[in-house]
Amino acid sequence: MIDATAADRDAAPRPAPLVAVVDYGAGNLVSIDQALTRVGARVVLVRSADGLAATTADALIVPGVGAAGPAMERLKEADLIEPIRRWIANDRPFLGICLGLQLLFDGSDEDGATTLGVLPGRAGRLVDAPTLPHIGWNQVERRRQHPLFKGITEAADFYFVHSFAGAVAPDAAEVVLAETTHGRPFVSAVARGNLLGVQFHPERSGVDGLRLLGNFAALVQVHAAGVAVPA
Repeated sequence: MIDATAADRDAAPRPAPLVAVVDYGAGNLVSIDQALTRVGARVVLVRSADGLAATTADALIVPGVGAAGPAMERLKEADLIEPIRRWIANDRPFLGICLGLQLLFDGSDEDGATTLGVLPGRAGRLVDAPTLPHIGWNQVERRRQHPLFKGITEAADFYFVHSFAGAVAPDAAEVVLAETTHGRPFVSAVARGNLLGVQFHPERSGVDGLRLLGNFAALVQVHAAGVAVPA
């Protein structure tokens, strides 16, 4: 977890973080771009491995809507699967949004797709859900504290659009940051070092969504400054 407190003690100005957002035809890029810009980040869209390599990005965001299989096919066509895996393996700041979180797991039951395999577990259909897809505002209940949610009220509402969600393997339960209930509880946020993921759409979640993206940008800036990350 990034030590944001240490960064607060350092008053030296730093450049706005540069965030690379993967454009693979499966995300609400206009809203994400606008939201990140509003919280003070600079944004660059990347559509290929070469495009990602050419940036000096401080952080990477993989957004996403739709099904896992076609999404992985588009990432494969763009030669982005291994660069994303390497980015995460090097513990560089990363945020997966909605499908971008589900792709972090080993696979998806939606279409049998093999996904990035960064987190142990699978994405499955929401169990006992009163409606599918799950569309609208719902509470995000934190299971532990994390600076991603700094300044956000406990159990604040965020905006969801999905029918599937990732299920963390039991031996990796420590990565669960928050859960949400729609039928049975499902994982709505994860955190492991500089790897972060949310099932909801912060770019569509009003003031609290902007605050969360602002917190992410602040964490990225801390990392870029070389502040030590506790083990």
